[in-house]
Amino acid sequence: MLSQSKLPIRILHVVGSMNRGGLETWLMHILRHIDRNLFQMDFLVSTTQQCPYDEEIRALGSKIIPCINPSKPWLYAHNFRRIMQEYGPYDIIHSHVHHFSGYVLYLAQKAGVHMRIAHSHIDSSPLEANSGLRRRLYLSLMKSMITRYATVGLGCSNVASADLFGKNWERDRRWQILYCGIDMTPFEKPVDTLQIRSEFGIKDNAFVVGHVGRFMEQKNHQFLIEVFMEVLKREPKSYLLLIGDGPLQSNIKQLVVKMGLSDKVIFTGTRSDIPKLMMGAMDVFVLPSLSEGLPVVGIESQCAGLPSIMSSVITDELDKIKSLVHKINLLQPAKKWADAIFAAHKIKLTICQTHTLAILKNSDFNIIHNVKAIEKIYANAHL
Repeated sequence: MLSQSKLPIRILHVVGSMNRGGLETWLMHILRHIDRNLFQMDFLVSTTQQCPYDEEIRALGSKIIPCINPSKPWLYAHNFRRIMQEYGPYDIIHSHVHHFSGYVLYLAQKAGVHMRIAHSHIDSSPLEANSGLRRRLYLSLMKSMITRYATVGLGCSNVASADLFGKNWERDRRWQILYCGIDMTPFEKPVDTLQIRSEFGIKDNAFVVGHVGRFMEQKNHQFLIEVFMEVLKREPKSYLLLIGDGPLQSNIKQLVVKMGLSDKVIFTGTRSDIPKLMMGAMDVFVLPSLSEGLPVVGIESQCAGLPSIMSSVITDELDKIKSLVHKINLLQPAKKWADAIFAAHKIKLTICQTHTLAILKNSDFNIIHNVKAIEKIYANAHL
């Protein structure tokens, strides 16, 4: 039971920005559903630019607080201390900036914050495998600081936990799994496939391969284009729907032009209606990521009843509807991925979306269960 005299519990989430990414979308689900009379959530970001979720965050009574220059530790520390004095005190610092959380939680400890949470949302080890000496030293230092200064460690999956807390993370009682849930009510709403496809100039009888993700190395868009070219060889009425933005978007657009696919690849930019697009526009969802923690879009695709072809690096903890999820090794050629896409499409015709949604509603990926779990963790801040 929370003491009324100490309410609300004040939490400062540390993120890069509040763009429409998996982590940020999950935080918005939490903010919308948590009891805001008991828990006050603010967001420390490392940018001064306006981001898509900022307006809603402020409308829900939370603050967006810029703390810039994370690449300059002393300047960042100065900004952090100033912010703690101006906006604090906070009961909890909940850091989502992966390895850099080590430094953030060190600063939080110096500022007297009682509960300090390091949250791992990705297994970055495949991307860090060939790091140089300077980078490896940085990673080692940050991990040791997390071990020293975190009072709680959360991982969105087993592999994400191992990446930040070590392969023997289960031996430390501070570390635990917290699956990222989503609000599943949008997947209950009927969709008008004709209307949704017409928005993008897609005919009703077209075959649509879909992907949701930021344009960055991790998401492996270049290979996705190779796979789609194999799909087109077999089904000329195919389209590739790419939802998201990011630093490599212009590179992928140039590649699409170079390969003569401009009329077949659709760039939607960031969207707030992912459930509608998954259910109304896509036939198969493809996620050939080089690394992931536990991708929220993989939960969404299953809620939508979409067959999902994913790289084998993605944890099996995601696979709630096993008939919908098919994993392929990234060493397999694009042709094999195309084979899997067409095989999966046949499965879609036999899947009942309302049935799959009911299963997921009873899982840990439902935001209702997720919020209860995180409220329980936060409530310990006043014990």
